[in-house]
Amino acid sequence: MPDTLSPAQRHRVMSHIRSRGTKPEIKVRRWLWRHGYRYRLNVRSVPGKPDIVLRRYHTAIFVNGCFWHGHERCGKYRLPKTNTAFWETKINRNRERDQADYQALLAAGWYVMVVWECQLQGGRIEAVMRRVQAQLDRNLLDIHRPAIY
Repeated sequence: MPDTLSPAQRHRVMSHIRSRGTKPEIKVRRWLWRHGYRYRLNVRSVPGKPDIVLRRYHTAIFVNGCFWHGHERCGKYRLPKTNTAFWETKINRNRERDQADYQALLAAGWYVMVVWECQLQGGRIEAVMRRVQAQLDRNLLDIHRPAIY
């Protein structure tokens, strides 16, 4: 099916899509704050500039949009029928950058968590965030566990 918008209209629509403060990111942030987790946003000194940084837990959380980051097992990710080569290249670059960011964080001793947009829909946010909470608790224990030589 051809695009129903003119190129100028499509450009205007796409230019309003932002990378920070997205609805899924705000859902995660509100849940964390309500449950007593304090964080910083988009910290430049942390590799990859994660969406949410919890220094106390030495954890970086990325809240990824399924389309923009090419979530394979998701109905929200479908390659557009028009300009396919452009979108395939763009999404593959995003995936490669994501992997490089995750590896840089792991190498620097950070824990990395990824929450996908589709996981936060349909009343599933509580279950997903409880898993995030459990992982954060494990991360905190690992940080404070004395090393045995």
